Amino acid sequence: MRALITGGAGFIGSHLAEWLLARGDEVVAIDDLSTGGMDNIAHLKSRTGFRYHIDSVLNRALMAELVDESEVVFHLAAAVGVQLIVENPVRTITTNIEGTEVVLQMAAKKRRKVLLTSTSEVYGKRTAVPFREDDDLLMGPPNKRRWSYACSKAIDEFLALAYWDEYQVPVVIARLFNTVGPRQTGRYGMVIPRFVQQALSGAPITVYGDGEQSRCFGYVGDVVRMLVGLAEAPAAVGEIVNVGNDEEVSMNDLATRIKAHAGSASEIVLVPYDVAYARGFEDMQRRVPDLTKLSGLLGDRPRTSLDEILTAVIGHASRRPPTGSSPGAVVAAKQPTLPS
Repeated sequence: MRALITGGAGFIGSHLAEWLLARGDEVVAIDDLSTGGMDNIAHLKSRTGFRYHIDSVLNRALMAELVDESEVVFHLAAAVGVQLIVENPVRTITTNIEGTEVVLQMAAKKRRKVLLTSTSEVYGKRTAVPFREDDDLLMGPPNKRRWSYACSKAIDEFLALAYWDEYQVPVVIARLFNTVGPRQTGRYGMVIPRFVQQALSGAPITVYGDGEQSRCFGYVGDVVRMLVGLAEAPAAVGEIVNVGNDEEVSMNDLATRIKAHAGSASEIVLVPYDVAYARGFEDMQRRVPDLTKLSGLLGDRPRTSLDEILTAVIGHASRRPPTGSSPGAVVAAKQPTLPS
């Protein structure tokens, strides 16, 4: 396979590149390093079959060339993380919608396959779990900036399916649920690396809200394997598929488990949303995927438990210094849980 990965220097993109190269595929990565980092792909630079470009997916001339050379495009490039989304709503909307449109336009010329990564955020304020791919979406109001991310990714899905219907561009949409693992940073709202950094440094583990909100965490190794599987499954074309794990955990329990795994003496502290963000911030109580469709298409399920994920993340973080702001400062880490 000749694969193009947009956002290829990001957390998931770099693991995907590593997975594809390990089986002998050719990989080209493009990333503007707005949220990705060269450290993520430094170990891949010398690998046969790997090339990268530090550039934007909005560079139409370059994207036309890269898509033309590829057999499949894994479109992972997106603005992510509540801090970035709340502070830079224009960038969020532009990056997500215009970037996806460029990818689809270039793919349409040669009918290249596109796997688009979407997000469980599109389910919005739904309360009935588990979430199914054909469920109605329930977004918050436009004056709540955090919903700009969910809305922009929902539009990405509409665009992708429109290109499939109108121009026969083979597209697959993967709705990701909180992908985690080594190399992930806590800078953009990813809760597990943030808790881990706090626990390892002995700083307070800051849990937002009442801590009873729950999420499901999928290991990045499982996720990239399933993304490749979906890209290669003929029956997945034109479909939206939940990708993640369905092992649910509350944030209070997650903080307790991370503290225990890390052997930390950190105090677990509840921080009201009004303090962590601004008055009126909205969060979702539960986020659980229905994985029936994924299992039916691939005959595959996530294989890594949450305890195994925490062991891997803590082990990786223990071997390298934390990045980003001081993990103990609430004002320096104003991010709640959000899928990657």
